[in-house]
Amino acid sequence: MSTFPATRLRRLRRTETLRRMVRETHLRPERLIWPMFVVEGEGKRQEIGSMPGQFRVSVDRVVEEASRAADLGICSVLLFGIPERKDAEGSSGWDDEGVVPRAVRALKRELPELAVVTDVCLCEYTDHGHCGVVRDGEVLNDPTLERLCREALAHARAGADVVAPSDMMDGRVAAIRAALDGERFESVPIMAYAAKFASAFYGPFREAAESTPAFGDRRAYQMDPANGREALREVALDAAEGADILMVKPAGPYLDVIRQVRDRFPHPVAAYQVSGEFAMIKAAAARGWIDEPRAVMEAATSIARAGADLLITYFALDLARMLRS
Repeated sequence: MSTFPATRLRRLRRTETLRRMVRETHLRPERLIWPMFVVEGEGKRQEIGSMPGQFRVSVDRVVEEASRAADLGICSVLLFGIPERKDAEGSSGWDDEGVVPRAVRALKRELPELAVVTDVCLCEYTDHGHCGVVRDGEVLNDPTLERLCREALAHARAGADVVAPSDMMDGRVAAIRAALDGERFESVPIMAYAAKFASAFYGPFREAAESTPAFGDRRAYQMDPANGREALREVALDAAEGADILMVKPAGPYLDVIRQVRDRFPHPVAAYQVSGEFAMIKAAAARGWIDEPRAVMEAATSIARAGADLLITYFALDLARMLRS
């Protein structure tokens, strides 16, 4: 390898055109997934205090809201439901007339080319805020699986293109795959939250989804942030159980995990830039400490550079606009 002065790496950085010619990592709107929060009622578009520019919308407004993404070339949304009624079992989560199935039907009727992904978990639907069945203060793994299967089937019946279990119960991918196949939904893919860490960066989401645990926390089922090798075991199990897409969540603090998943598995890899990552950029930009558009693009590019094929982000619309400019 030749060295300075023969080698001058700055030569290809001299102009914007040259920089674009040799750019290694490229973002595209069709690789973005926009998370949306759907609530009961009519005519609602409620801004989420800790997530400026993000809203809870009622089913009658979900098509209007999703159209903003589709018009920018974004191909997919991820739905989270906030019901009026919650109980200990999370039973509204598998109601065929629940908020998510109704939103799915509306979107597929009016925006049939939009890929609708649905979050499959109990935390938004339980009165205790945990992701599974609770008995004597403990979140039980195996009884939760049957409820998750019922929720996934309700979403599939409504027309969901992809179901995305986020609960981190052992064996849930295999259980959901069997349930879907048994009801002739074998063509519905599973996007598994394969390595989901018990992160401090979920705070604003819990406000948005009204899913803060009533007691304790989720560290008994979500992953220890210190464990990279265990993350690969989790991912391998989900892949073996039939996951079609493997997700790492959060994205920014776990770029090393994204890279290792990309290197070891042939599946499409998704990464979720979570609410806390979004809120930090927004808060710093509001104080004039950083350039928001540049920070948004840099953070997204780093996630793609680490190996993510799909990026779930609340900045999806902002990124799509920047990519089109």
